[in-house]
Amino acid sequence: MHAEVFDAPVLFVSDGDSITVSRDGERIKIRLADIDAPERAQPYGKQSRASLRELVGKRRVRIDSRVVDQYGRLVAQVSIEGQDVNREQVRRGMAWTYSYRSADNPYQHSQDEARAAGRGLWSQPDPQPPWRWRKDHPRIDNELPAVTRDKPVMLYDMHCGGKRRCAEISSCDEAYFYLVSCGVKSLDGDGDGIPCAALCAGQAR
Repeated sequence: MHAEVFDAPVLFVSDGDSITVSRDGERIKIRLADIDAPERAQPYGKQSRASLRELVGKRRVRIDSRVVDQYGRLVAQVSIEGQDVNREQVRRGMAWTYSYRSADNPYQHSQDEARAAGRGLWSQPDPQPPWRWRKDHPRIDNELPAVTRDKPVMLYDMHCGGKRRCAEISSCDEAYFYLVSCGVKSLDGDGDGIPCAALCAGQAR
């Protein structure tokens, strides 16, 4: 998938760095690029989600997309009325900047400012980055940070197509994308939330 820019209304906010928007009748999951927010079970997880909801909840945003991550989410810079939402989450102390482009990290200055001011999560004496927290709590949240590396994995076109049977699906990631984002319930015949058992055995999410 090539990068593109589009406007879309926000349907809901999952956490401090993930939202779902509506585009052409489809629900599209968006992962805010270059930041990583605390997990919901982590200190400041709920506050981070509330902050993002305040910024974009039920509003129309601009999505500057880059790639699709391994979970089928569109990694993007999100803005509203010219405001960089990704940056604002970091500036408020509601997310860490997390970028492999260390030489030109776009949000490092905002993070330094938040830390110096003791905003949000930086008010804690020793805040734990979410990528470290996930390693310590693999059963609570086993989701890896969806920050794009230099060579991101491009699994499939993120637009919902005409696939309705597991025989047409090439991977477990694609199966979950069609089940969750496209609503293809036929992939989950027994209704246990896990699509295409042959592909996704033992990979509940």
